[in-house]
Amino acid sequence: MRRDGRRWLLLIHQVPSRPAYLRVRISRRLQKVGAVALKSTVYVLPASDEAREGFQWIAQEVIRAGGEAAVCDTRFLDGIGDSEIEGMFRAARRADAQAIVAGGQALLRQPARTKKGRPSFARSVGALERRFLAARAIDFFGAPELGAAERLIAQLRAGPAAGASIPSTGTWHRADHRGRTWVTRAGIHVDRVASAWLIRRFIDSAAAFKFVDAKRYRRAAGEIRFDMYEAELTHEGSACTFEVIVDRFGVDVPGLSAVAEIVHDIDLRDERYHRPETGGVAALIAGICQDGVGDEDRLARGTVIFDGLLAAAAKPGGRKRSGPEKRRQS
Repeated sequence: MRRDGRRWLLLIHQVPSRPAYLRVRISRRLQKVGAVALKSTVYVLPASDEAREGFQWIAQEVIRAGGEAAVCDTRFLDGIGDSEIEGMFRAARRADAQAIVAGGQALLRQPARTKKGRPSFARSVGALERRFLAARAIDFFGAPELGAAERLIAQLRAGPAAGASIPSTGTWHRADHRGRTWVTRAGIHVDRVASAWLIRRFIDSAAAFKFVDAKRYRRAAGEIRFDMYEAELTHEGSACTFEVIVDRFGVDVPGLSAVAEIVHDIDLRDERYHRPETGGVAALIAGICQDGVGDEDRLARGTVIFDGLLAAAAKPGGRKRSGPEKRRQS
């Protein structure tokens, strides 16, 4: 009997038959986090903090709709093996890559583009690239076929990448959000650490933070939620919570865009910006978020990291990009 296999997370759930759209919505959420089905109601992900959060959000949605859901941490001892499950993930990403390549080849076959048709073509390429980035973010076991998809997109791209912008809902005024209680999920990691730092540093210096169990939390009057289910400030489109908060409050200080790029790449793992500091910052954040370290302590240590990072990024030459993103912006 094997006792040293890979750790996996399982989402075991039963979606109620009504409303009819719920089953489709849950299916889409499972696809977005990269889960594959072991059985019709059992989905699996490689164990990680991000995977646990993704499954917990989905489980909460199922339960709130009247269904049943549980998230389990396990190893497979008999029956299906780790290599077989890994093959299922690779097959899913292979299918993603094949669909992206097919779409790209169809664009290549289009007749020469007129000036009038170029915006439509650019939008199509942008949509294809966003599909690729989404697939890359959940490519847990390195499907080689995604490399061909990336090369084809590079061939199609004629100028700066058409990344998804942050949907705008208007500017929030900082004066209206001071002295508030800001709420997020307990066990904070990079996006929540950085967002809390951003809030206290540039938006609400008197901010009080509550780190809650999302299952038991009930919003009180005046509280502002961030990076959690149904939050006022959370992921939107291809933007992490930190980026959304910067956009909503119009925070514009030297070096902050560089910090946002680093937080984005660590949190979403889509390697959009390729900043040279990203790996080191990710290691520092992982170090302060080790087991047994409380959220207030994580925030205090994270504040030192992000203060230093901002100061370095604000210096002349400190906000330069590197690698593919630098080339895309040229």
